[in-house]
Amino acid sequence: MKLIRFGEAGKEEAGIQDINGRNLDCSGFGEDWNEDFFTNNGLVRLEEWLKANQENLNPIPENARIGSPIARPSKIICIGLNYLKHAQEAGMAVPEIPIIFMKATSALSGPFDPILIPRNSVQTDWEVELAVVIGKRAKYVSVENSMDYVAGYCLHNDVSERDFQLRHGGQWVKGKSADSFAPLGPFLATRDEIKDPHSLRLWLKLNGKMLQDSNTSDLIFDLPTIISHLSQYMTLLPGDVISTGTPAGVGMGLKPEPKYLKPGDIVELGIDGLGISKQVAINDPEA
Repeated sequence: MKLIRFGEAGKEEAGIQDINGRNLDCSGFGEDWNEDFFTNNGLVRLEEWLKANQENLNPIPENARIGSPIARPSKIICIGLNYLKHAQEAGMAVPEIPIIFMKATSALSGPFDPILIPRNSVQTDWEVELAVVIGKRAKYVSVENSMDYVAGYCLHNDVSERDFQLRHGGQWVKGKSADSFAPLGPFLATRDEIKDPHSLRLWLKLNGKMLQDSNTSDLIFDLPTIISHLSQYMTLLPGDVISTGTPAGVGMGLKPEPKYLKPGDIVELGIDGLGISKQVAINDPEA
C-alpha cells in the first residue's frame, strides 16, 4: 500500500495512492496515519477495509495539498555521514559507529510545501534521504530481527542550515529543525512495496541540474544495523521516522565553492519506488 495525507496543513485527511497512481480519499476509514494507527495493527486493518471499500472511494481533487504521509511522529532521528563520498566532501572522518542527531518534529512538512529559509540563514542546504518509518515498538532489537519493525519507507529532504549546524555551538539539531526542514513523502510505501531498500537510486536536482545521484547500496551502515543500534539507546515508537543519510552532492560540498538555497530556487528529488517531491525555497514570512 501507499499511504498519503491531504488537505490544509494541520487538518489533513487520510488517503491512499492506488496501483494506477490515483490518490483516493480514505477518511471513511476513520483514522489518521499516526502512532495509534500503527500501534493497533492499522496496516492490516486498512488492507482488509480497502478490500471491501476501495472501489467506492472518491478521488482526491488534483489541486489538493499533499501533506506528510504520517502525522507528527514522536521522533525524527537522522543518521549523519552515512555515505562515504558525503563524509569525504564534508571533510569529516568516516564514522565507525552511526552518528545520530535529532530533527524537531515541528520541521515536518508536505512534499510540495515551500522550504522556508530561516531568519539570519546564510547556508540553507539540501539532502535527499531514504526515510524508514517504524511500525511497532522497538527496544533492544537485534540486527537479525530489526526489519520486522519497519512499516515502510518515504522520500525525505533533510534540509539543513549549515551555519546554524556547525558554527552556532552545541548539537547539529539547531541546523536541522527550522519549520519546513523535513519535507516527507509524497507517500509512505509499505515494506512489501520495496523489494530491496538497499538497492534504490536516490537523486536531487537544483533548478533542473542534477547534483545528487547515488544508490542506497552505498550506505555505510545498512538499515538493520541502524534500527538495532538506535533501539539500544531509545525506544522506537510506531510512526517514528529514521532518516538514513544523504549521498555526495550537497551544497556545502560543491566545488570550487559551496552553493546554498536562495529564494526562488527549485529543489526536486526522488527515490526509486518512493515518488518525487518538489519544493520552492522562499524566505520565511515570519522572519
